[in-house]
Amino acid sequence: MSGSSGNTGDPIRILYIDDDEALALLMQENLGRRGFTLEWASDGASALALLAEGGIEAVILEHSLKTETGLDILPRIVAMPDHPPVIYATGSDDTSVAVAALKAGADDYVLKGVSPDYFDLLAAALEQGLERARFLRDTAQAQEVIRQQRDHAEMLLAEVNHRIANSLGLVGALIRMQSSVTRDQVAIDALQETQMRINAIASVHRRLYTNRQVGMVQIDEYLSSLLTELEASMRDEKRPHHVVLTAQPTNLATDKVITLGLIVSELVTNAFKYAYPEGNPGEIKVIAEQEGDVLRVTVEDSGQGFDPSDSAKGTGLGTRILNAMAGSLKSELTYDPEHRGTKAILVFSVS
Repeated sequence: MSGSSGNTGDPIRILYIDDDEALALLMQENLGRRGFTLEWASDGASALALLAEGGIEAVILEHSLKTETGLDILPRIVAMPDHPPVIYATGSDDTSVAVAALKAGADDYVLKGVSPDYFDLLAAALEQGLERARFLRDTAQAQEVIRQQRDHAEMLLAEVNHRIANSLGLVGALIRMQSSVTRDQVAIDALQETQMRINAIASVHRRLYTNRQVGMVQIDEYLSSLLTELEASMRDEKRPHHVVLTAQPTNLATDKVITLGLIVSELVTNAFKYAYPEGNPGEIKVIAEQEGDVLRVTVEDSGQGFDPSDSAKGTGLGTRILNAMAGSLKSELTYDPEHRGTKAILVFSVS
């Protein structure tokens, strides 16, 4: 059964589910005047078959049918992908039927009748249901566009981080080559320290593109990777030390991670070089603990100890870097005077 639409555009196809053919004809006539065209189904099976064919934009579902109720059919309609809005029609004065229909997925309900007011009310409910469906559809499409744009931006950002990490790796390799042909031990040490600082920054960008994260790095994974590389490059017969990491899985903004990586690299490098007598193995501990909004990072050893008031060993560049990096985190590096060996402590806000 179908009727003509009063609109000049494509008719709005409505499926009416009711076993009363006389009422279906009346429904067709009245809704036809209001811009709808009607398809009729007398039971759930034929209604679902019509819906499966597509093109139905809204459903009017009668509660009382001969062999079933609308509440039997409604869940099967709602389970269909992209199902049209459903207006539930009931003649019952028992509001529990309407409440049950709304809970089961109906968009609205109307109390059944045959007066012109009933058809006006039904047409208004259909318009509201259609408008709500259009809004949800447009919102879903907009969200899909946003998701695609976000995925594209993340892909580009991952590529940028990949290229930065590769470029920094190349710079590190060039410095290593320069170090291998240099005879001045002071220059060799300076080049090796520079290479480790570059590696600390490159490791952040590698972590960013491998984890597909945007602007955030997980501290425990980053420090584990950084310290593994650092230990492999520093450990030898003269410095057979071992680094032990204890860290919570805390996310930190990229700029703070780079700063933290440089600080930890400097402290661990100093411990490798100065904490223990040459040839004697020792342990270097790195601990990162979050308490609320604060991250506490400790680098400690049980070696010969360090007095911050003493003059710096070497060029003193490392000390200046440590102070500058701690300052950029709005913090300062402190040392525990009671600790046997050296214990450097950095406390800063993660937000």
